[in-house]
Amino acid sequence: MIDPASVDWASARRVSYSLRQTFRYEYPQPVRDLSHRLVVIPPERFGDQMRLKHQVSVDRDGVEFENGRDRFGNMIVNVFAPRVSEEIEFVAEVTVERHAGEPNRLPDGWLSEGYLLEPSPLTSADERIQRAAQELAESAQWGLPLADTINDWVYQSMTYQHGVTGVRTTAAEALALGSGVCQDYAHVMLAVCRACRLPSRYVSGHLLGQGGTHAWVEVVLPTNDGTGEAIASTFDPTHASRGGLGYVTIAVGGDYSDVAPTSGTYLSSAQGRLLTSKRVTLTDLDYGG
Repeated sequence: MIDPASVDWASARRVSYSLRQTFRYEYPQPVRDLSHRLVVIPPERFGDQMRLKHQVSVDRDGVEFENGRDRFGNMIVNVFAPRVSEEIEFVAEVTVERHAGEPNRLPDGWLSEGYLLEPSPLTSADERIQRAAQELAESAQWGLPLADTINDWVYQSMTYQHGVTGVRTTAAEALALGSGVCQDYAHVMLAVCRACRLPSRYVSGHLLGQGGTHAWVEVVLPTNDGTGEAIASTFDPTHASRGGLGYVTIAVGGDYSDVAPTSGTYLSSAQGRLLTSKRVTLTDLDYGG
């Protein structure tokens, strides 16, 4: 295990991480026909990130697993349990490796689904966002310079604060409050980017040194090299940064609702309680020569 504070991140060329995440649901009475969706395992390859090992386990017998992919290419683990008496715990363990300097290239056809430009339920632009988008678009060149400007504007417009927003809070609502958490920062940036016709998507993952899951934005721009491909560039409005090797990507989508780490249904009138834990460990790194 390596202390992240001792790392010269500017010189690091390759890093490896071990991730362990738990989701424990407790119920006051038995529940039936539990159907659960986990978005906790990264794709096998995502830009410079490679998944080396992964496992999802549960603390009881008789549970069925089914792996699949959604329309964004995310790995989805569906879990089915006929009966849960008191509690059920899902454990996700992942090992990933990242290499600096490898751009995240998207193949030709990357814009065909439209979600990169279309407002989603959580990122629709109200009058204030539309007005801000117009002013920002007039102040910077379209492309990465505009994305940098929007990234800084969101950071300056928001205050990080727990408990004032929820998973259904829209970008317009969060901006009106002027506060929220990382998913709100990402939603506000997406709303402004899409109003400026900058293709962009929500990213869910982990940032080394942070307790919970993290969210940021990728702005997707054409390479204009005749291949029809595009490059997805990272922007983290919560920290006014351009990302780096300390980020581990799990999933992408139009907004948080596409990539919620844990969700599901069951038959019972009982209200469950969720307890979570996460540990991301830096296990190896190399510096460039």
